[in-house]
Amino acid sequence: MSIAHRWSDLRPWLGTLARLGLAAVWLVAGGSKVGDLAGSGRAVAAFRLMPADAARLVGAALPFVEIALGVLLLVGLATRLAAAVSAALFAIYIVGIAAAWARGLSIDCGCFGGGGQLAPGQHPNYAPDILRDVGLLLVAGFLVIWPRTRLALDEWLLVGEAT
Repeated sequence: MSIAHRWSDLRPWLGTLARLGLAAVWLVAGGSKVGDLAGSGRAVAAFRLMPADAARLVGAALPFVEIALGVLLLVGLATRLAAAVSAALFAIYIVGIAAAWARGLSIDCGCFGGGGQLAPGQHPNYAPDILRDVGLLLVAGFLVIWPRTRLALDEWLLVGEAT
């Protein structure tokens, strides 16, 4: 069996793992914030990248976007679109965290709830958050390139469509 043939057999299963992993991340992230939309808004505002009112609106909407992405990826519906939106969000998160780091802000990203200004004496460690989001961006990119996965609604709805 050639490497190309093995890759074509393995790729949909790797995509399935990627899809379900991203779904879990989005569902946990959105689920941890949906109960405190004001807190999510404060976390976004702490980055100081947009006016406070806009940040509160973005923060209140973000958990619902994350949950919607998680559900789409979980069931494998519109996988390429959900992965592309995921990749865009991860890129935005990376830029936002890097900007906070570069400007010397002392905040918690609020990626999985909480967030906002850190207490005096607490020091942020932005590198793990950036590395996590770079890894997730790569996973999302994999799904943008190869969206066909197993155990997905797309698999049944797009039967016969080229990958």
